[in-house]
Amino acid sequence: MSEQAMPCSPQEIASLFLFEKLTPEQLGRLCSEGRVERFEPGPVYTEGAPATCFYVMIEGTVVLSRRVGGDDVEVSRTSQRGVYAGAMQAYLGDQVPQTYTNSMRVTEPTRFFVLPAESFAAVMRDWFPMAAHLLEGLFFGSRNTQRAIGQRERLLALGSLSAGLTHELNNPAAAAVRATATLRERVGKMRHKLAVIAQGPYSREALAELIEIQERTAERVAKAPVLSPLEAADREDELADWLDDHGIQEGWRIAPTFVQAGLDTDWLEQVAATVAEDILPGAIGWLNYTVETELLMDEINDSTTRISHLVDAAKQYSQLDRAPHRVVDVHELLDSTLLMLSGKMGRGVRVVKDYDRSLPEVPAYPAELNQVWTNIIDNAVFAIGSTGGEGTLTVRTAREGDRLLVEFRDTGPGIPADIRTRIFDPFFTTKPVGEGTGLGLDISWRIVVNKHHGSLQVESAPGDTRFQVLLPLTDPESESSETSASSEEPA
Repeated sequence: MSEQAMPCSPQEIASLFLFEKLTPEQLGRLCSEGRVERFEPGPVYTEGAPATCFYVMIEGTVVLSRRVGGDDVEVSRTSQRGVYAGAMQAYLGDQVPQTYTNSMRVTEPTRFFVLPAESFAAVMRDWFPMAAHLLEGLFFGSRNTQRAIGQRERLLALGSLSAGLTHELNNPAAAAVRATATLRERVGKMRHKLAVIAQGPYSREALAELIEIQERTAERVAKAPVLSPLEAADREDELADWLDDHGIQEGWRIAPTFVQAGLDTDWLEQVAATVAEDILPGAIGWLNYTVETELLMDEINDSTTRISHLVDAAKQYSQLDRAPHRVVDVHELLDSTLLMLSGKMGRGVRVVKDYDRSLPEVPAYPAELNQVWTNIIDNAVFAIGSTGGEGTLTVRTAREGDRLLVEFRDTGPGIPADIRTRIFDPFFTTKPVGEGTGLGLDISWRIVVNKHHGSLQVESAPGDTRFQVLLPLTDPESESSETSASSEEPA
């Protein structure tokens, strides 16, 4: 690594999107605590090393990579001004190990604004205290989610999970995090309401009645019926009118929650008949918090159950608990991949399975073949989506001589002839920025050709694009080793 210190200009760093909203005083502080450095082509920092600096690129080209097994896998290459990397978790302090989570190198002379990790942490806490708290919560919430779903990071590192599955996992995880935060707030309000009730002129009998009503309300929430939108709207209107008639303030806010919990005016009449008139508003408020906490706990339970089910499916898809190389039925692999991607495909993509079930099992690396299927299917779904979101994906298997054919055919617009020879090149993509890395087909080609000694080819016309994977029916490496061994035997 060759580096050269250079003057820091507040005007120049203000042109980077990360700093464009800062005040002159803030820019001055950055320049006084940070520095501008020019790096010659080569490494800037290495994954696992102490994270001492936060880097923002001013000009040049950076490449980020992650270590997977014994290999460094390139995950990003960009020349966009203002991209940043390095000690991005410095604001967490000693709560997490402060090491670089990836490696960065530059491919041409590149200038960075470099901020020491301590300074980055300080300005985050000083200038954006609320954001720092939110980021901290998001970080640890995400880490807890990763623990809950077991091998998620390992699956991602292996490339076995599609963006669709990640989205499916993040949805319930985010819902659980949101529900937990709201639950904490509601429980706090419930404690406050309990303190108010305890200090009020309520007899022990009245308090006992409130507790009994609370228990019965919680039981009713668990058995709440599913209403149509029209039925729910009608019941909300009825409850809001009832609450207004009985002097309950902002009944229109409470009514939707009660409807979701399965409460109706008959139930409220029972409550009104049980407690004294002067206690009714407090009782309704108390029940509202009870209902909200029960609903939030149901939401958390549903979200975590959804995560658990997805993890079980992902484990089967990724073959984590099986030998990396074994004899497999490709139809089982195709079915598991299609199941994992079903959420992303949606209703607009019709899947047709044209399997030759008489085909024998083949020696393969099943987790990596699943990655190939994922990449090809993902591209097919994107192609179909570009023509209005409706089309057919046909997955066909057949025998071709001494090889097994797996063909993916989609009814998308086709691949233009002028780019057809480039689709297997690294970083070549026709997807919009942020939607494709250009590595999917390159990785697929290397898995099929280099690792399985097969072939991957494409035929395309408008409305008919076919990716064809051909795999040997026997293990070429085993055959070659047997041939070599027999040739060495004495005559």
